[in-house]
Amino acid sequence: MRRLRHAKIVATLGPASSDLATIRALFDAGADVFRLNFSHGTHTQHQERLELIRRVERETGRPIGVLLDLQGPKLRVGSFAAGPIHLEAGAAFRLDLDPAPGDERRVSLPHPEIFAALKPDTDLLIDDGKIRLRVEACGTDFAATHVIAGGVLSERKGVNVPDVLLPISALTEKDRRDLDFGLTLGVDWVALSFVQRPEDMQELRDIVQGRAGVMAKLEKPAAIESLAAVVALCDAVMVAIAGQIMQVACSTAFTVGDDPR
Repeated sequence: MRRLRHAKIVATLGPASSDLATIRALFDAGADVFRLNFSHGTHTQHQERLELIRRVERETGRPIGVLLDLQGPKLRVGSFAAGPIHLEAGAAFRLDLDPAPGDERRVSLPHPEIFAALKPDTDLLIDDGKIRLRVEACGTDFAATHVIAGGVLSERKGVNVPDVLLPISALTEKDRRDLDFGLTLGVDWVALSFVQRPEDMQELRDIVQGRAGVMAKLEKPAAIESLAAVVALCDAVMVAIAGQIMQVACSTAFTVGDDPR
């Protein structure tokens, strides 16, 4: 059952798609690689999914790729005293290290590494970019911002600082445990989240030591600035951003790679 196409299809497995029948149906429908998202689920659940994938592989006689997608650093706001808040465009909003529950005026951001890297006019994206804040003033323990794009904000939503190089490793302690577990199981690919610099990919390669292919997830403009060097250390790239940066990423990746397919 050779598939005569250059493009490959990656299917992410989750709670609704982790039984043998569904995995086989996804494979029959054209999935070439199954992604195990280690942002969710337990080691036991991922092991069960991988064993089912290998069973389908044996029954069909066709290799199936398994991709371990590492979670990466998770930067999140704290809690709110009275539940979700609504931020209006133009309103002032403060982020700080105070662990007290927040309100419409402020919230905790328990990540001093973010404050250490911020500067005025930096944008912060919260909840997958639904909320956009612009920094007016900042220090080692706070950022005074105003709301560019508002909306409802609930506790523990993720924070992204796309235009800042943060002084943190792309590999967390959780990632290292997940990586060791996945390599023991025999995954075929490992995707690294939060890549900012070539050194992030080199660190991953040093750990993997050829036991799986390594993939960079291009999510940060900082990675684009060193894209040729990042791609040179990868076996593949995953473009997880949109717009002009995505076009630059794809163009550069294809230029330095051996085969754009």
